[in-house]
Amino acid sequence: MRKFFTLFVEYNTWMLFLLYCSIAFLFIRLQQNDVQNSLHSEGIEFSAAVNEQLMKFNSLFTLKNENERLMRVNTDLLSRVLTLETTTVDERNQNKILADTTCNASDFIMARVVDRKFSDRENMLVIDAGWRKGIKKEMTVLVPEGLVGRVTSVSENYAKVMPVIHPDFKVIVVADSCSSMGILSWSGGKEFIAQVEHIPISSHLKLNERLVTSDFSTFSIRGIPVGRVIRIKPDNLFYDVDVRLAVDFSTLTQVLVAPLKIEPEKIRIMSNDTTTIKKRALNFQTPAL
Repeated sequence: MRKFFTLFVEYNTWMLFLLYCSIAFLFIRLQQNDVQNSLHSEGIEFSAAVNEQLMKFNSLFTLKNENERLMRVNTDLLSRVLTLETTTVDERNQNKILADTTCNASDFIMARVVDRKFSDRENMLVIDAGWRKGIKKEMTVLVPEGLVGRVTSVSENYAKVMPVIHPDFKVIVVADSCSSMGILSWSGGKEFIAQVEHIPISSHLKLNERLVTSDFSTFSIRGIPVGRVIRIKPDNLFYDVDVRLAVDFSTLTQVLVAPLKIEPEKIRIMSNDTTTIKKRALNFQTPAL
């Protein structure tokens, strides 16, 4: 032991130097491990950050595709809902017409208004029934409430209807109680007001009198409601009459098309009478030879 202490005292400087070197080397090793761990940790964090950003970009593309898919699904659902609602409304309107006891809808062709042109002058309707369903020109278009108009042109699947509220539309009407007749037309302006001409002031026409189509009409079947008298003003020979129309054209959706009014015998006899009158007039004017 004495020799160890003697040796330690003699060589203490070198021993302390070795001790310091060992401690320094230990610190260096520890520091290198910390640096490596730090670099490794920072590398892991950087990699995680890069992966996170890549995942965000990937999620953006995925989200875009998902949004597009959901939009297609929503569009399909919306289309189905609209189709279902439209079908429900059409069935309700059809059932309303079929349930009406004032007209026998089984004899008529049912159609839907698919387009319209409304203004203070020119008005026109388009229905989804053409010659494939038996629609012909001059057929009468109506609803249980009253007269709508007449067919003016026909294609394979559609037909154009001139409504009562058109300047060129005219129909002969007759009053319910007094049987006074006149010609109903529309001169523009309000779509629910029409005028009746050629009712003599000798007639007993009254306010709120109901007017219906007459047998004298060249296209319409008789008895279709047209409207009610709301104003009567006497003129020199005839009344100036305003009529509130029976049909609300702003809510028109389903209509009925009546069979074509064909009266060949009536037309023939009227034509014969006209021809006879013309011949008599010609014979009267031609001097005898």
